[in-house]
Amino acid sequence: MKLIWQFTRKYKKLLLLDFVSVFGFALAELGIPTLIAQMIDQGINRDDPSVLYRFFGIVVLISVLGVCGTSLLAYCSTRISTNVTYDIREAVFNHTMRFSHAEMEKFGVASMITRTNNDAYQIMVFLQTILRSAMLAPVMIVVSLLLVTMTSLPLATIVFATIPVIVVGVVLFAKFSAPLSENQQKSLDAMNRILRENLSGIRVIRSFNNEPFEQKRFAKENEWYTSQTTRLFKMMSCTDPLFFFMMNLATIAIYYLSSLMLGRGAIEIGQVVAFIEYLFHAMMSVLVFCMVFMMYPRANVSAKRIEAVLETKSTIVSGAQRIGRIEDIRLEHVSFSYPNGEENVLTDISFEVKKGEKLAVIGSTGSGKSTLVKLLARFYDPTKGRILVNGKNIRDLDLSSLRSEMGFVSQKPHMFKGSIHDNIAFGLEQASFESVHEAATIAQAADFILERDEQYEEEIAEEGTNLSGGQKQRISIARALLKKSGLYIYDDSFSALDFKTDAKLRAALEPMRPDSIFIVVAQRVSTILDADKILVLDEGRIVGYGSHPDLYDSCAVYREIVLSQLSEKEVRAYAEKTDL
Repeated sequence: MKLIWQFTRKYKKLLLLDFVSVFGFALAELGIPTLIAQMIDQGINRDDPSVLYRFFGIVVLISVLGVCGTSLLAYCSTRISTNVTYDIREAVFNHTMRFSHAEMEKFGVASMITRTNNDAYQIMVFLQTILRSAMLAPVMIVVSLLLVTMTSLPLATIVFATIPVIVVGVVLFAKFSAPLSENQQKSLDAMNRILRENLSGIRVIRSFNNEPFEQKRFAKENEWYTSQTTRLFKMMSCTDPLFFFMMNLATIAIYYLSSLMLGRGAIEIGQVVAFIEYLFHAMMSVLVFCMVFMMYPRANVSAKRIEAVLETKSTIVSGAQRIGRIEDIRLEHVSFSYPNGEENVLTDISFEVKKGEKLAVIGSTGSGKSTLVKLLARFYDPTKGRILVNGKNIRDLDLSSLRSEMGFVSQKPHMFKGSIHDNIAFGLEQASFESVHEAATIAQAADFILERDEQYEEEIAEEGTNLSGGQKQRISIARALLKKSGLYIYDDSFSALDFKTDAKLRAALEPMRPDSIFIVVAQRVSTILDADKILVLDEGRIVGYGSHPDLYDSCAVYREIVLSQLSEKEVRAYAEKTDL
């Protein structure tokens, strides 16, 4: 278990204490039966009270040492296992935060949650069992078998004949339980995914009266998980009866053989009592060792799933060059296809936008508009071509430096659990109330915020369910504006706004244009008519690039989009109004 050792070896002092406490526990568990045998044979049988008193004092001392060893063993094993689990979860979470969108899509959200929580828990249980029992088991087995052999070799042969049968059974169990454990974890991933989809999409499900279908879908996966778990637990439940059956057979055989030996005077009664205790500890230690082997397949599956995350390297690697305020962006023959995608989503894209300019990106659904701005934020890297920011290749730039100079508003606004103020000031913990209010005012969000009872301290529900789509978009825009970046990217982030609010927002943003670059992805033509340049995409290719009047005359795709939303009269009215 390379993963477990990798995280456990940092706690060397606790591991040493755990190892020492094992011997304290073993001394008590195996030393007391030996002393009791002496008390019976030398004290009771020979009627010597002084021997009883002397050995009784030693038994009390060893018992105290045993209690201390047991307590220390429990403390060390618990401390190490919980700390290791904390470290694993921390490592998985931090590593995941460095993943690009490609890696996140590869594993899936539901699977990442399962790996971070459930798989880490399985490792904790397994590690605690190892530290508390499995480290003790080899010592107990070796010492018990040694004492058994020293006490009576004929009786010891019964023990040596029983243990291999138990070991073979455990090996067979481990072999057959491994695939069941793997199926169980995969099924848990699927259940988490279905549950997450249903909780986040409950409104859609209810609006289509699709609850029965979702219930059947969840029940089917739940039934599969239950079947795998039941089979696994059935196998585990068979181990105890089989173990105690073998132990009882061995005990009966020992009692029978020892009675014959007592009759011949070949053994004393105290030795028989001690031998039964040694047998119990030897067999129980074997059982503990077997339990570890039974737990191993499940823990191994969990460890491999976590290792798969930690060993996955992000395809987006941060460069070393830091960047100041973004003043120029240039794409040179950029093409892109998603991982495992056969066709390009974008093909041979080239354009340049500078400080003080507003670039609009428009096109039909699926033309690659959102993909284009994701490349600018370096959520993905181009398959071909290069992106230059201030004349430097985007791959060579420090990611933190690049994104700190960028205000990105995604197509789907995301709200975090917390207050409105916290959501706007996300990533800027030191932001003052005045700056937050200023950003909200520009984003046309201040009015509806101030109408609320607690205003900026109003709590936003999970996923922003107590806000409308337009309100969430405006809070997201305010969040981006608060950064005062050199580049603002709006990925269709005005779609939920009414025309009046849209117009007021664009007017409020106008004073910021000379100091920044604005890139706006939009479906609504009225939102982009004031852009300096308009990029028209169709099936991932540029079919038009220029100002509105130029494109209206020269680009059939753009003209079609415009006329689908505006009449010829409205187009002429806009041209006259702007002297175009």
